[in-house]
Amino acid sequence: MRVLVVEDFEVLARSIGTGLRREGMAVDVVLDGTDALGRLAVTRYDVVILDRDLPGVGGDDICRRLAGERFPGRVLMLTAADTVEDRVAGLGLGADDYLPKPFAFAELVARVRALARRSAPPVPPTLSCGDITLDPARRVAFRAGRRLELSPKEFALLECLLASPGLVLPAEELLERVWDEAADPFTSAVKHAMHRLRAKLGDPPVIETIREGGYRIGTP
Repeated sequence: MRVLVVEDFEVLARSIGTGLRREGMAVDVVLDGTDALGRLAVTRYDVVILDRDLPGVGGDDICRRLAGERFPGRVLMLTAADTVEDRVAGLGLGADDYLPKPFAFAELVARVRALARRSAPPVPPTLSCGDITLDPARRVAFRAGRRLELSPKEFALLECLLASPGLVLPAEELLERVWDEAADPFTSAVKHAMHRLRAKLGDPPVIETIREGGYRIGTP
């Protein structure tokens, strides 16, 4: 899951980013509306966490623009304006959800995950291929009944592969979906994480490396 956090209070913005990364999400953080529009122009996001009161381009303007452009992701407005009128206005601009400050971080995570499920193509509650099963909601994965101890990146890679069984996913796509802006596109981050994932999955091997840098799980 790729998330963009747009929040001008830097301490809060960085805290949200850190917390969501610990939940296995790829997160980019910007502090004003102009930078947000720049990121949205070049990167596909599943969810945008958007403060309404921003320097530069305001959050309302960003939300209105995304709605007009039929943005395929989802927008969660995060703001101190918490009256019923404020919420109605925010949703009327095209936001998909509205969470007033202060908030419980666990609720933010739950709302982000719910919005991401709505922006993605429908997938079964539990993903599987052969003797491998993965439960995205509970964040657990098993092989032949054995629980796999996966890092957030390894879990996300396996989730991406299981969500598209039989399809070749290029390394570039996996890098965009699992890592965030801190990842160097010229590094071998995907290759190294895939090596660790394969080691934890054990034998027989189930992830196939495709020529030109792609990966596939399951038969085409």
